[in-house]
Amino acid sequence: MTMTDALHLFLGHSASGQAVRHYDWAHTPLGPINDWSHSLRTMVGAVLDSAFPQCLVWGPQHIMIYNDAFQPILGNKPAALGRPFGAVWSEAWQMIEPLVERAYAGEPTFIEDYPLMVERRGRPEQAYFTFCYSPIRDDDGRVAGMLDTVIETTPKMQAQQQASLINTELAHRIQNTLAIVNSICDQTFRAASSLDEARITFSRRLKALGQAQMVLTQSSWISAPMAAIIEGALVPHSTAPGEICAQGPPVNLSARQALSLGMAIHELATNSMKYGALSAAGGEVAVRWSLEPIDSDQCLRLRWAESGGPPVSPPKRRGFGSLLIEQVLAQDFGGKVSLSYEPDGLRFELATKLSNLPDQGTRVGV
Repeated sequence: MTMTDALHLFLGHSASGQAVRHYDWAHTPLGPINDWSHSLRTMVGAVLDSAFPQCLVWGPQHIMIYNDAFQPILGNKPAALGRPFGAVWSEAWQMIEPLVERAYAGEPTFIEDYPLMVERRGRPEQAYFTFCYSPIRDDDGRVAGMLDTVIETTPKMQAQQQASLINTELAHRIQNTLAIVNSICDQTFRAASSLDEARITFSRRLKALGQAQMVLTQSSWISAPMAAIIEGALVPHSTAPGEICAQGPPVNLSARQALSLGMAIHELATNSMKYGALSAAGGEVAVRWSLEPIDSDQCLRLRWAESGGPPVSPPKRRGFGSLLIEQVLAQDFGGKVSLSYEPDGLRFELATKLSNLPDQGTRVGV
């Protein structure tokens, strides 16, 4: 068998094997490939024949020889074959150099999910690797290099971090929802004239809260469409076509704003069915919102107007709905609210700057 045949045999037929075969090794510290030691040839052949990502680092200059499976680890880095390990991974060398020195001292290293800031696509990125640096000996039994056996675990770590973030966010939302339910319960049972009335009112308010939560869940908490929140709160109260009209431009709300607005619309509609326009045939409710210029910002203005119902007058006491609208809603929107009991119907208005609302497509939380 000729030397050329032997090279083809131990270098295999992979892309990396072809690259090693045609590389000009005479101009590297390893010297011409025909002069390589038996141990170096054996290790190069083993690396190239492996389906697991591996890189052989050889000699005092840490020259790299790697297989096809290792190429994705390098990403879009310049060609690394025949170059020093430290030069190829210069951005992370401060972190990995002590581990390389340990391997060259004869001590293997195994690390799981090791965080490294690397540059493989023209920009820094946080990556994670599970790897083993194993010392490799030459024909005389001296450590002449190391074998880097590695697998990237960045996707796994990102998934774990995302799961942790979601769990934390979920716990936060549950706590906030429980606080809202507790407030609804306290206000409802305190103001009710009978236990049966309290149970019915409490049940309806929980359904309104659940409707707003469902809209947020359907949108994956990325956005809370204002139209969907309003329409969801109004649907249970509409008994005749045309008696409720709701329209306005697309606007996104934060989760907290969506919950408080959904509850507020429910309270307004419930009050209207008991005492206002929706309690009489021919009564109408118009819910309209618009974006109006204000200084260098825009103003979101939401109006609730009733007509065609019995004459209304201010209530003798402030109930849950009034507290929700005048305090909670105003605070959550960072704006101003007003309730006026006009003879021809209740009027409600909410005004806030658009800068108090989340941007379109922004992930929101309670």
